[in-house]
Amino acid sequence: MKDSRLTGPIKIVGTGLIGTSIGLALKSKGLEVLLEDASPAVLNLAIDFGAGSKFQPGSEPELVIVCTPPDITAQVIAAELKAHPKATVTDVASVKGTVLTALQQQGIGLENYVGSHPMAGREQTGALAGRGDLFIGRPWVVTPNKDSSKDSMLAVESLALDLGAAIVFMDPIEHDRAVALVSHAPQIISSLLAARLASADSSDVSLAGQGLRDTTRIAASDPKLWMQILSANSQQVSDVLSSVRNDLDQILEALQDPAKPGSLTSIGKLLESGNLGVAKIPGKHGSSATKYAKITVMIDDKPGELARLLTEVGQIGINLEDLTLEHATGAQVGLPELYVLPNSEAELVAALVERGWKIVG
Repeated sequence: MKDSRLTGPIKIVGTGLIGTSIGLALKSKGLEVLLEDASPAVLNLAIDFGAGSKFQPGSEPELVIVCTPPDITAQVIAAELKAHPKATVTDVASVKGTVLTALQQQGIGLENYVGSHPMAGREQTGALAGRGDLFIGRPWVVTPNKDSSKDSMLAVESLALDLGAAIVFMDPIEHDRAVALVSHAPQIISSLLAARLASADSSDVSLAGQGLRDTTRIAASDPKLWMQILSANSQQVSDVLSSVRNDLDQILEALQDPAKPGSLTSIGKLLESGNLGVAKIPGKHGSSATKYAKITVMIDDKPGELARLLTEVGQIGINLEDLTLEHATGAQVGLPELYVLPNSEAELVAALVERGWKIVG
């Protein structure tokens, strides 16, 4: 039984992480999903993983989703528009302006094309990293062009909603400027920081805590994919990095002579601007950022301990707003950090201590 806005069949071209994840999600809705990939091995892997069945020539999809690498996205979109003139065609490329420009230069009709970009992903790549819940609660940017038909826009909106995503409408150029700031430049900065560790002494790296892990996590992403993304959005990313470079120059000048009048003030202002930036990042469920109280609990590193802690927090009746987990260096203990509303902190600490939990800090 179908539980979807789309009727199908849905054709997915490209069965990597995103294509496979979309297939898994739509299949769970009862839709017929047809898969195509230039690599027979990659295609068969996605089919075996349950993302859909092999596309057969002559099949007429309701919607075509292009999930190919960015450097060939435009040519694949053009081919799909020609092959399926009655279908809506969308893509999931992380850069929209260059794709649209390339299509417009070909002079083909674009009434059935609507660009889109799910703001979701993982450091892992490939079909086996696919997850049917990958898009739930995540923004799905829809970037129609001036010729996009209402029916095509409705089809792409239905796709996002069927996947559990939150729709955001943007102009393609506006989108590229935004992702340069919140996704593409952070990828470079994370990679540059992680690169410092490659030649570092193991004894130095052993001191790493959650802060370093947080700031370098995305550096584990696929370099080949990111080379294509950065190339396609080079100007917008360059603008962001130029601004970062200016700030770095100020920091370097101040650190070279911290006793010089104004040096510490300069450093302080840049650090404070970082605080202001963090405060602008959307909080829980996309709401305005909220400052939570953090409670760190020490638990034994053994099966069931974290589950027992979370169960007891629920029994106490206090809502957990967020959670992170650190591991102590040289000891078999974990340090879950529980984030709650400030007016619940004292009550939760008292209740946990009463139940025998050890609070750190």
